[in-house]
Amino acid sequence: MKNYLLLLSVITTFSLIGQNNICSDLFISEYVEGPGNNNAIEIYNPTSFDIDLSDYTINRYSNGSSSDPEVWQLSGTINSGDVVVVGNGQQDSVWVSTYWSLPVDAAFFALLDDHCSGDYSSNNTFYFNGDDAMTIEKNGNIIDIFGKVGEDPGAAWTDDISAGYTDANGGTWWTKRQTLIRKSSVQNGVTQNPILFDPSLEYDSLPDATYTSLGAHNCDCFGTSNISENLVKPSFVVYPNPVSKGSTVTVNSNFEIKEISLRNVIGRDLSLKNTIYTENLSSGVYILQISFLNGKSSVAKLVIE
Repeated sequence: MKNYLLLLSVITTFSLIGQNNICSDLFISEYVEGPGNNNAIEIYNPTSFDIDLSDYTINRYSNGSSSDPEVWQLSGTINSGDVVVVGNGQQDSVWVSTYWSLPVDAAFFALLDDHCSGDYSSNNTFYFNGDDAMTIEKNGNIIDIFGKVGEDPGAAWTDDISAGYTDANGGTWWTKRQTLIRKSSVQNGVTQNPILFDPSLEYDSLPDATYTSLGAHNCDCFGTSNISENLVKPSFVVYPNPVSKGSTVTVNSNFEIKEISLRNVIGRDLSLKNTIYTENLSSGVYILQISFLNGKSSVAKLVIE
């Protein structure tokens, strides 16, 4: 992760998150948080070789926890370009303190390649409920993160940028009662805990209780096996925006950023450096030119209040 400074009278910091090593290891390709206990994680193998799963685990960091996750040990082999679907296998109603925990739907259960027994006290990895971060780990090292480890977003992570994608302001839920499918342009997992977790950055949302896509995944790693990173469009989020002078702005991107420049609305370059001094700028609208190491560039509007 690299940091650039945008000085707005005081200092505004751009934190840059890049992703490398495309198509090199397993990642989460689908997330299901459905009605009752119909929860599943689909794992995709984007590499050109079969992978022994004995080194891998699925971990659940519950309710903002940053340590001591619930762990599900994977087993068997995942073929090149294939998926493994692991989920909740509870088959009977179970009384839990003050309520009945219901069995999963038969149609959902039939799509699972592996599943927990349904004994919550034995292993509750797949009893996530929208506010839990999930990871894939290899020999204890994180190779993909869904959510943000250590953050309790409330009921779920949402589409509300003003609340940092938590539901503090009542945004639309994205990680509760939803099926999320990884975009085909995503070719590797998130290995560093994000500053903000915007689900829409790498996932498409399907309606609640949609299971028809489990069991297969479309990824740019295959079909165009020699795909260049230059052909994949970078995506990014600028937050917060508008911004007050002296506060922190984050640019979260799926590609490593080379440089950020600032321009006014008539196109005049105010800075072409990684450190931008703006003490004399008035409140108003400015343009961020974001240049990526793969040669691509994007623009974003920044409002200084």
